[in-house]
Amino acid sequence: MSKKVVGIAMGGYSSEREISLESGNAVYKALPQSRWDCYRIVVDKDFWTVIDNKEKQYPLNLENLSFKMDNKNVHFDVVFNAIHGAPGEDGQLAKKLDQLYIPHTSCSEKIAALTFNKRDCLEKVKEWGIPVAKSFTYDLGDPLDVDSVINKIGLPCFVKPNRSGSSYGVVKVYEKKDLKDAIHTALKEDAQLIIEANLVGMEISVGAYRLNNQVIVLPITEIISENDFFDYDAKYNGKSQEITPARLDETTIDEINSIVKKLFQQLELQGVCRSEFIIVEGTPHLLEVNTIPGLTPASLIPQQVSAAGIELAEFFESLLLKK
Repeated sequence: MSKKVVGIAMGGYSSEREISLESGNAVYKALPQSRWDCYRIVVDKDFWTVIDNKEKQYPLNLENLSFKMDNKNVHFDVVFNAIHGAPGEDGQLAKKLDQLYIPHTSCSEKIAALTFNKRDCLEKVKEWGIPVAKSFTYDLGDPLDVDSVINKIGLPCFVKPNRSGSSYGVVKVYEKKDLKDAIHTALKEDAQLIIEANLVGMEISVGAYRLNNQVIVLPITEIISENDFFDYDAKYNGKSQEITPARLDETTIDEINSIVKKLFQQLELQGVCRSEFIIVEGTPHLLEVNTIPGLTPASLIPQQVSAAGIELAEFFESLLLKK
């Protein structure tokens, strides 16, 4: 049987580019070359490059996502989407792949665009009875009434870019006088912001994926950050303690698993996704849904896969095969 040609899309054009390159390379190294003909697709704003196992580079035809090697056109049988941020996590890549009928490991354009937009996603899940933090929306150019914001959500609070990940641009605000500077910082990442109330409780992260049309929830990770919150430094520079499985009772685990499965079904999620929660006085509050979670050695999903007793290669293959 001939090997399937898989393209591992990585890079992109957001602040998360370097992390995405690490995620994509982790997938590339884990997939058995004996079963897959693997190529890395490095995505830049205007130029996409294919790299083979000898580090030789080929320009990718952006019209049909093929490339020429040894005077032959090579087409991908499937694409593993490892692009955090644009154009992988916001649905642009999924749209192109779906138009070309190329199977891929990510959500549809519509669902990716919804989940990448924190404000829209949190409003949607509230309709399903899933608790979230109180929030205030702000867009570039809007008049800012600091007192109105503070009166609604209190202090401390978080100022977050609406469409960004890896905690880029996120600022925790303790005093009213610092809110404007925090907004200025977050606006460097996105013209839309969400300002959220501070939730006090245990922070957890929960990965899940589809296997034979069933939602499989991975062991939960408890996060204890050395910093003020689970920021970039805590996530990628070892400034946090990550305990997998989390120290939770079975009742709470069952409740969280039920919420995650509900999110998967209601949002029509595909591939592997990771949901972040704060458990406040026993009640899980959703922070966000991440549809292209990190897959680097320092990332949470590989830790959870290991805790579940699954080999990483087997896990990545199941995402490609959807079974």
